[in-house]
Amino acid sequence: MYKTTVKIDGMMCGMCEVHINDSIRKKIEVKKIVSSHKKGETVIISKNSLTREEIEAALADSGYKVTGFVCGTYEKKGLFGR
Repeated sequence: MYKTTVKIDGMMCGMCEVHINDSIRKKIEVKKIVSSHKKGETVIISKNSLTREEIEAALADSGYKVTGFVCGTYEKKGLFGR
């Protein structure tokens, strides 16, 4: 599993978060996605490693701009993550 944190410019409200989540889900297979307009970021949990180019392509028609990108391995913590 991989955790990708994407800094996104242009999110102003909860509807922006939903729009970004939907745009990414349409183009990329994700396990979980959470966006925050207050933090200006989207966190994606996925089975496969993602690239900045994939995220930018998924958001190309949405009007939002990727300003930062970090992808790394993710291990679920807690009792059920073992």
